[in-house]
Amino acid sequence: MQYRRLGTSDIEVSEISLGSWLTYGAAVDADRGRACVRRAFDVGINFFDTANVYGRGGAETFLGDALKGIDRSSYVLATKAFFPMSDVDKGLSAAQVAKQAEASLRRLGTDYVDIYQCHRYDPDTPLSETMEALSELVRQGKARYLGFSEWTAEQVAAALALPGVERFVSSQPEYSMLWRKPEPEVIPLCAREGISQIVWSPLAQGALTGKYTPGAPPPADSRAADPDMGKWMGRFRSDEVLEAVQRLRPVADGLGLTMAQLALAWVLQEPNVASAITGASRPEQVTDNAAASGVALDQAAMAAVDRALQGVIQP
Repeated sequence: MQYRRLGTSDIEVSEISLGSWLTYGAAVDADRGRACVRRAFDVGINFFDTANVYGRGGAETFLGDALKGIDRSSYVLATKAFFPMSDVDKGLSAAQVAKQAEASLRRLGTDYVDIYQCHRYDPDTPLSETMEALSELVRQGKARYLGFSEWTAEQVAAALALPGVERFVSSQPEYSMLWRKPEPEVIPLCAREGISQIVWSPLAQGALTGKYTPGAPPPADSRAADPDMGKWMGRFRSDEVLEAVQRLRPVADGLGLTMAQLALAWVLQEPNVASAITGASRPEQVTDNAAASGVALDQAAMAAVDRALQGVIQP
């Protein structure tokens, strides 16, 4: 496993990280989840990402239990807040930031998180109020650093322009071979400002693993077959997309990689990406994903990916 510095922080994160959206504390049973966490440490993963809304606190509670007794300085822990936890508990007002951070720390069984992230931008709260509340978490030692997820370049720039508040060190956008929306504006701005990307859905909700065949139902044990997880695959389930993904198979085979490893290695070719967040329901998936760390793709391989996916890359 190789590691990269997270923005201007003093944190080094594993190039492959383990996330918990739709999995731990929800669809994946606790024993299998704990096995995945153990395997993550075995293969050198030191970065675990979650959010309060995942499983309505279930993912944080699971991680708090799974990480209990492990040297806190040996791993990097990140969580997020914004989405509703109840009819009244939502958004990023000062009161909500303080309340949700305390609740997350309690569920995670820790005094601090390494990165506290805005899960989305809150248009209903003044940006200055949100940033001051987040900065207070850092001053209190409850968060070491701050991040955001799915903010526009304009929103990021506005936050960076505020005086007297903590600066972001991480951005968490959706990013994959098939979804390149951060490339034109967000990544260049972040690169200039010392903010790293920790990207989610680098496998396009599993579409880039190659397990889904055009015109055929998804495998019974796959994410797409699960009614809760499958609904998120939407735009990546069309036959046109799946046919293009199958054209990646000879590229992966020629490099001695699995399809998943090729997709993960692809996002890691972007220097501003510090880590690719992966999900796993089985320890073997953790091992397979971790093997993408350190893989260098030459220009010919990158061009072959673009040719295979021509016409289906978004945006």
